[in-house]
Amino acid sequence: MRYLKALLFVFLPLNFAGCGKTASPPPQTTLTVFAAASLTESFTDIGKQFESANPQVNVAFNFAGSQQLRSQIEAGAAADVFASANEKEMATAEGESLVKADTIHDFAHNRLVVIFPKDNPAKIASLNNLGKPGIKIDLADPSVPVGKYSLAMLDKIAADPAFGANYKTQFLANIVSREENVKAVLSKIRLGEADAGVVYVTDVTPDAAQQVGTLDVPGTFNQIAKYPIAVLTHAPQPDLAAKFEDFVLSDSGQQILHHYNFLPAGAGGQ
Repeated sequence: MRYLKALLFVFLPLNFAGCGKTASPPPQTTLTVFAAASLTESFTDIGKQFESANPQVNVAFNFAGSQQLRSQIEAGAAADVFASANEKEMATAEGESLVKADTIHDFAHNRLVVIFPKDNPAKIASLNNLGKPGIKIDLADPSVPVGKYSLAMLDKIAADPAFGANYKTQFLANIVSREENVKAVLSKIRLGEADAGVVYVTDVTPDAAQQVGTLDVPGTFNQIAKYPIAVLTHAPQPDLAAKFEDFVLSDSGQQILHHYNFLPAGAGGQ
């Protein structure tokens, strides 16, 4: 009898422990964020911190050109949050009632920089060099926010008499490719497929800086890109979407954006 009691004492706890292992973990809720390609690194970090603070949430990102994201939302793609690299795409989304107007907020600013392959085969040393014959320039398509900003930058440079009357014509003649988003421009310059390109300052991450050099664009010519964020009208997870937006606007979210060289939303001027 004592032997039987001893066996029961040994095996019962093991059985209880085994029962504990069969318990199902709480279900995960997916929050889908459509964000401009230039936000890839910063929003990936923001997503990780948001998940840490909300263990049952999985943040799924779709990074692409802002115009592509807006088109996908128009076509019925399911998403909770839209973060654009310009106000135009957000305004279009608002006009079509795709986002909740009272949730639209600017959360960051950005600026442009010229990049070239690290070995700099075309010897790019100044903005003047971009108008020299034979220089291969890669830009984002004008339908992409950074592409539009790049052309606005060109207009400002061309208006300066110091660059000559033919500068804009020569610059445009040097464009060999137009990309669908800013990361594609960065990739081609990293691979040496063009002599120079225009991206956001935030795209030149420490990793990218190993393969590209940079040429600053003076404030007189630079463009300030404004980044708005909003909750979608038909967001599957509206409460979580609002919570994610609040996190982006919070001190913690802003610190991450600052780490990736974004300017605060309140920053003005050139």
